[in-house]
Formats: sequence, structure tokens, C-alpha cells
Amino acid sequence: MSFSLKTREESIKFLKDHTVDVLIIGGGITGAGVAVQAAASGMSTALVEMQDFSEGTSSRSTKLVHGGIRYLKSFDVEVVADTVRERANVQKVAPHIPKPDPMLLPIYDDPNSTFSMFSLKIAMDLYDQLANVKGTDYENRVLTKEEVLEISPHLNADGLLGGGIYLDFRNNDSRLVIENIKQAQADGGHMLSRTKVIGFVYDDSDQINGVKVKDMITSEEYVIHAKVVINTTGPWSDTVRHMTKDKEVIDQMRPTKGVHLVVDREKLNVSQPTYFDTGLNDGRMVFVVPREDKTYFGTTDTDYEGDFSHPTVTSEDVSYLLKVVNNKFPERNLTIDDIEASWAGLRPLISGNGGSDYNGAASGNITDESLEKVIQSVDEYEIGTLTREGLEKSIHSVKTQAGDGTKSPSSVSRGSSLTRADDGLITLAGGKITDYRLMAEGALNMINSILSKEYGDDFVLIDSINYPVSGGHFDATNVEGAMKDYIELGVSKGLSEKEATYLAHLYGSNTKDVLSYEDVEFNGLTKAQSMALMYSLENEMTLTPVDYALRRTNYLLFMRDQLDAVKVALVEAMKEYYQWDDNQAQLYTTELTEKMSESSLDKLKTEG
Repeated sequence: MSFSLKTREESIKFLKDHTVDVLIIGGGITGAGVAVQAAASGMSTALVEMQDFSEGTSSRSTKLVHGGIRYLKSFDVEVVADTVRERANVQKVAPHIPKPDPMLLPIYDDPNSTFSMFSLKIAMDLYDQLANVKGTDYENRVLTKEEVLEISPHLNADGLLGGGIYLDFRNNDSRLVIENIKQAQADGGHMLSRTKVIGFVYDDSDQINGVKVKDMITSEEYVIHAKVVINTTGPWSDTVRHMTKDKEVIDQMRPTKGVHLVVDREKLNVSQPTYFDTGLNDGRMVFVVPREDKTYFGTTDTDYEGDFSHPTVTSEDVSYLLKVVNNKFPERNLTIDDIEASWAGLRPLISGNGGSDYNGAASGNITDESLEKVIQSVDEYEIGTLTREGLEKSIHSVKTQAGDGTKSPSSVSRGSSLTRADDGLITLAGGKITDYRLMAEGALNMINSILSKEYGDDFVLIDSINYPVSGGHFDATNVEGAMKDYIELGVSKGLSEKEATYLAHLYGSNTKDVLSYEDVEFNGLTKAQSMALMYSLENEMTLTPVDYALRRTNYLLFMRDQLDAVKVALVEAMKEYYQWDDNQAQLYTTELTEKMSESSLDKLKTEG
């Protein structure tokens, strides 16, 4: 089934004349997760996103399905248990996207380090139990200083005590969003990008029964009616809530900004993802991650009050990250001129929740007595003399020496919130990418109850743990075998093994559909590039060159040299497909050029 500009027009026509069961505002990972579960359960479903899908926040993460081992520095076992369980569920429904990528965690003799060698081993053992990888190839390992340097020889040896390796997963955040969106559309949902909510409509009882939207392509305004409206707009959650008639809305969001920088692999060569304290005694940790032929590092974690639609990388962000990375990799001497690409994104944190944060958890040190009790409980749990409930009870009893109670940007909960206002608007906010399916499941339970009680509609909700998204329709327990088959199919179509491998891992079970465009050839693009672009235009609602280069593929971030080579051909191919005139093509060329310049920090480099 196609998902293109033509289907967009058909959906708009339908929505003008029909009331849907569920209308979702926001096309990031949270909205996409709600959409796929609603549509698959038989609910008539619509989703509107004012930008491109995932453009606002969900394409700007650290690009990991992170297990959250940092939460164990305060033994926040429930967060880690939920996270690793959901990580496994995401890998089950989208097996072509999250990939295991063990993380190296070096330990330094720094003040207020997140972990000591002793506590790291305890945390990793507990982590393995929760992640169910005990006794597998992915079981953690404790490393000596020499072993850490053998794995990562460019790390700073001064103060290095040793380290550990534990299981983590890399992610392609924007691909995860679009695959959920595509599945929802395939199941009958109406998924509209570039459609902005500009107001709500109400019934005679002042209950919200729809929204007024503006088509950001044509500027047309129209109304979409729905029995249930849910707000999944992330950092924009409060903005949407303030658009209702409710005059007593209390803001709940406290977004923080995270920045990541990309350099060529030759500039910073690490063999595997690495995670360490900044060494600045600021309670933060930083990732350094190899990707394609590049290496990226981040993240910052600072309060943000600017334009949510356009968070930018500042000179302060760059200076901070370069200082941290050059301290840990002193021979690299990275400068701003080495940065090939970058991105800045917002985290939709909820200000009212205490507890664990992006970088670790609440402040406070575990007392020696409490630590000994936890260690004993872990040992008992491992040999089977203590139940899971008993272990959790032991961890709950941990005593901390509390700090001053002030919440820094790095101590705001990543937890989620699901509420329904008096006017009927549901808001699902907060959370993180790893939890998106679980959050959506909670929302669907609420939506289903409302439809049943208030409208007499009965739906049987799908088992979302076992419902694959687009591209994930193959045996999740045999990813390697499936990828091998897709790669061989690509090679049989005349592609190189490298090209076929790239397509297989990007598109999963949709690789067969991508390869069906083998007769399409755009001037200036290879056969593989032509097939992928044509598939994306007809099946992924790719409307601009930036959509394709930044959110449907990794060209702009991790394949920048290739993008430089095909930029003109990409615009010309889309001009041919969409029948743009010269002025339109020039506008899109300018947009892509400006986005590339912003990403490579040309302005900051010039100012410097």
C-alpha cells in the first residue's frame, strides 16, 4: 500500500467528511506508537503533525535504545527493569532497527564519579539479571585498566581504574517513527504531516470533539471531528493544552536541550560505544558512539526556553563537549573545524516528577550499610533464594544521604504522564523513546474505556508486544538470517554487497519492495540510491529533500560526504517526480543547503 502525496490528499478528503474514533496530535514516536496500536485495534484513526514526522524531537535523540544502567547508581531498579523489558519489546516489533551494540564504561578516579569499580560490577550484574542476558554472549565483563586501553587505546590513561562492558542497543530514531507511522497507515489510519492544529472544536456540552487544522502545504484550513482527541506533542504539550478553553492550565513540561557532534572516524576512532563521566564534577555522563564511518558524541543537558521548533547548537555547547571529549581522548585534539555535522534536540521532561533523570538519578550517595544490604540481596537473588519482589523491596529500602533537594536540569524525571482534562482532551507526555510502546498501551487502555463507556463502541486491543511495525515482518529471533536473505536478494538485483547491506538494515522486510523499483534510475544517482529514493517518495510520505536526507536516511548526519556528491541529483530527481517548477526546486535546494550548513556549524566556525 502506498503512502504518498496522493494518499495524503485522499486522507484529507476523507477526514473532512467523517468523524474518527481517535485523533492524535503529534507525529513523533509517542503519537506514532498510539496510532499504530489504535489503527491495528480497528479504531478509525487520524494523526496530524505540523512538521515532518519525527522532525520536532524524535529524530534528535542520542540514537540509542539505552538500557539505563545509569539509573542503577541509585538502585532505581523499577526504571531499569521497565527500560530493558521495553527495549526487548521494541526489538521484537522492529527487529531491523535496534541492534545490540555493547557499551564500554571506563571508570576514572574522579571526584563524585557515577560508579566505582566495586559499584559498577554490582550494577552490571543486576542489569544483566533484569535484561535477562546472564549466561549469554552479552553478559557483562569487568576490565582492568590495561584491558580498557587495549579496547580503546586513545582513552586517557591518567586516573583510569578499569571499566566494564555491558549490553546496549543502537537505534535509528527517525526510522522507528516512520515505520510505526507506515504500519498505522497500512492498517487504515490517516497519517498527515505538515498539518498544524490551530484550534479545538466543541460539542454542545463543551467537550472537545475535534480540531481545526491548517494544511501547511496549501494553507487551507478545515476541521477534523473525533470522538477522542489525544495530545502527544512532547515539548509542545503545554502549548496545545493552552489552546483549549480551559483557563486554568498549569504547565507541566520542562524541556531540556541535548546536543550531539559528529566527526570523521579517523579523527576519533572508537571500537564500540563508550560512556563516561564528564570529569567536570557536574553529574553528567557523555556517550561517544561509532556510526557508519563517523563518530558522534554527546549529550549536553541544559534547560531550554527558546523556539521549540528550532533548537540550535551554540558555541557554549560545542566548547563543553570538546572539552569533555578532548580530556578523555587527549591525543585527538578535536576542534570545531573537525565537526562535520551536529544536531540539537529537546527532551520532553515533566517538571513535577522527582526521581531518575537522563544522566543518572537523584542526587545523594548510597550509604555503605545500605550498599552491603543490596549486594547481599543481589547475591541471594542470583542463587534463587530471594524472589524478585524481595529484591525490589531490598532496593527500595536503600538509604541515601540527600542533597539540598534542588532540581538541576539533569535531575528531572524521564517519567511519563497520562491525564484527561475536564473538556475531554487526553495528554500523554514525558517518557523516552524506549518506553513509547508501553506509553501507547496505557493510552489505548484509556481511549478504549472512553469509547466503550461514552459511545458504546467495543474494540479488542491488539497485543502490541507481538505486533510488528512496517519493516519488521520477519522472525525477530533470527535477525541475522533475515538480513542475510535480504542482502542476497539485493545482490541478485545487481547491487554491491555494501549497497545491499545498507538497504537491508534500513528497510528490513520492506527491502523486497525497495528492490521492486529496480527499473527506476535517476540521473546522478546509483541504482541503489534510485530505488531507495523512489520507494521513499511513494511509501514514506517524503515531501522534501531534507525529509529524505535527514529523517528517512542518515545522509546529512553520518554520510555527509555522499550527500555532498548527490545533493544536486537528489533535488533534480524529486523535481522530476513532483513536477516542481524551477522556483520550487530552487527553494528546496536552498532549504537543503541551509540545513547542511547549520548542521556543519558553518556560522559558528566563521565567527570563531
